[in-house]
Amino acid sequence: MAHRRRDAGDDRFDGRGFGPRASGLGPRTRSEPISRRTVLRGAGAAVALPFLDAMIPRRAAAAAGARPPARLGFFYLGTGWNTRELFPRTPGPRYETTRLLAPLEPLRGRFTVLQGMFLEFGGAHDGDHTFLTGSDAIFRPKSGKDYRNSISCDQLAARTLGAGTRFPSLELSERRGTGFGGQGLRTLAWSQEGIPLPAECDPHVIFERLFAADGPEQARENARRIRQRRSVLDGMRAAAQDLERTLGKADRTRLDQYFTSLREVEKQLEREIAWSRTPKAPPPLSARDAKELGTSMSPEEPRFDHQTYARLMYELIALAWQTDNTRVTTYVVRRELFSSYPGLEIMTDYHSLTHHGGDARKLDELARVDTIYMQHLAKFLERLQSVREGDGTLLDRCLIGVGSGMGMGHSRDQLPTIVAGGAALGLRHRGFVRTEGDTPLANLWATMLDRAGVPGARQLRGATGVLRELG
Repeated sequence: MAHRRRDAGDDRFDGRGFGPRASGLGPRTRSEPISRRTVLRGAGAAVALPFLDAMIPRRAAAAAGARPPARLGFFYLGTGWNTRELFPRTPGPRYETTRLLAPLEPLRGRFTVLQGMFLEFGGAHDGDHTFLTGSDAIFRPKSGKDYRNSISCDQLAARTLGAGTRFPSLELSERRGTGFGGQGLRTLAWSQEGIPLPAECDPHVIFERLFAADGPEQARENARRIRQRRSVLDGMRAAAQDLERTLGKADRTRLDQYFTSLREVEKQLEREIAWSRTPKAPPPLSARDAKELGTSMSPEEPRFDHQTYARLMYELIALAWQTDNTRVTTYVVRRELFSSYPGLEIMTDYHSLTHHGGDARKLDELARVDTIYMQHLAKFLERLQSVREGDGTLLDRCLIGVGSGMGMGHSRDQLPTIVAGGAALGLRHRGFVRTEGDTPLANLWATMLDRAGVPGARQLRGATGVLRELG
């Protein structure tokens, strides 16, 4: 989207460079910071501002409270990787690059490869359930056992980082929904109650959700729907309060839990009402991307092209972070038991290749497909690095963990793991690091949350501390 330069001769802007009906703006000097929630109004439209240098107070004492926010991304490539072509031979920043790391070579110094990460309840295609939770509860349809997961670390982060964004978290995948009830989950996110949160796979739907402005009729329908749901909740709460007087202690405890859930829903409705009145920020989108996003790109459609799809999905994540629509994102880049996509041109499905039995040709095919995914990741990181924000880049304010729930041979140790970004958040990259023994994967998540300022990060389930190697 082209942005017209502001100047004193533009009759849509006053001498301060902001429209006369700009929300929250009175007379302003250059030394005064602009509110992060400022919107520009004019000609019947209103647009929110992305993070600007002008939003940072000039006085150093005040600047700390106006820095660009931290963002967290958790990306999952299921069914393991060919780690023989991932881990270098020698640790340290001067490692000799490998086949899978070659696409990331221009970003050396901005990411770290970790060897020795361990997921206690992972491996054998179960790691997608526990990747971000560390829980010992894994759904096995034939076991007949009750299943209950725990809250995922992204949702813990969303409580803090998502408080001031339109979407507390964004769940993405290469298939829509949750996939719950079988193998090959489509989401990494789990609520406080251990319920999987559905993911979206269609870039067009994601774009509409993030950026498309609601017309008058849609706005009225949204408001009516919110009011209707709220009135239903009010009635349910009143009825429950009447019932409470007739119950014993144990049932009153259960009812209190019910009230707590209701209050959480009410808070979400309040958020919906508030955000329904807030204009969406226009994305800085190229003409090509805008054209491609004009029609569905779902992997479930026959015209699907994996290369284009991957670029659009990563672009949408970058845009969502850049415009502060969300600060927490999960993305199932590749599900467990992944088969293949047209255009990848592998001789058999990916899962079968992981049962390689040492066959050199199968190992080569695995590495070739994994390299394609690394190319997509490299372009995404380069995109974040290209966006200036504050006194650094968008990548400097992002903490990105990329991995899988199993290693070679369907193991639960030696997991392929990469962490990128976060230079402005205190993360120190070491190139290639061999961690001590079997280091819980949750220690990486604890480190990321800790650097992002999320309270309680060190108490994550399964974590024994933060990674000193990244300090």
